[in-house]
Amino acid sequence: MGKVIAIANQKGGVGKTTTAINLAASLAILEKKVLLIDADPQANSTSGVGIAPQSVERSIYDCMVNEVDPREVILETSTPNLHLLPSHIDLVGAEIELINRWQREFVIKGFVDLIKDDYDYIFIDCLPSLGIVTVNSLCASDSVLIPVQCEYFALEGLGKLLNTIQLVRKQLNPEMTIEGILLSMYDKRLRLANEVVAQVQEHFGDQVYETIIHRNARLGEAPNMGKPVALYDVTSKGAINFFNLAKELLVRNNDTVKKKKKVV
Repeated sequence: MGKVIAIANQKGGVGKTTTAINLAASLAILEKKVLLIDADPQANSTSGVGIAPQSVERSIYDCMVNEVDPREVILETSTPNLHLLPSHIDLVGAEIELINRWQREFVIKGFVDLIKDDYDYIFIDCLPSLGIVTVNSLCASDSVLIPVQCEYFALEGLGKLLNTIQLVRKQLNPEMTIEGILLSMYDKRLRLANEVVAQVQEHFGDQVYETIIHRNARLGEAPNMGKPVALYDVTSKGAINFFNLAKELLVRNNDTVKKKKKVV
């Protein structure tokens, strides 16, 4: 059975979608079967793996509101082993359309459970807000991965998110755990960035990934090309960071990288 990991932070601009795209792609390149679910109506994860949102005929919206089978919506991407459940601007309307739905917090969980056995890992790229779609994403997940930008208000935003997660765990999804805290957008030349790293590591200890995602021009350029950074420039600092993160995640989950068969 696959593991479902929400990538969430109520604060915008922390590298959440960048993490979702590139961690999912890195694991796929390491021969894990991965599904990326875009649960943000901006559809940046969708475009970031090379699928134009305007060309999407059916999306996560249809799974949530019209109860379409997700297998009819999932698309292949240019990255081997990486599939996408795309998003669309229509998802904005789901907040209103699900208001009177029975057990509305568990709609995403309902269709994710149908496909959970088909993948090693399922990542949900969440909205940077706490609406019904984000709550659905958290209720459908086994764990939450939290990207934290190395900036002044990082700890404040992280504290608020952890309170939200605790509330969801208490009332809706008691089995949910913290997958890990990921420090992102790190510039070692900045004293403030180094102070934030030290503070987060001191406060949260082993929950913080050893891998830190550095600021990298290729990471910013890759989405414009509709590619994960590993397909855009595999030698870049960004690609190396995300491969290291993928390997660290596998170790934490007692998982292994599949060995390629030798050609005789």
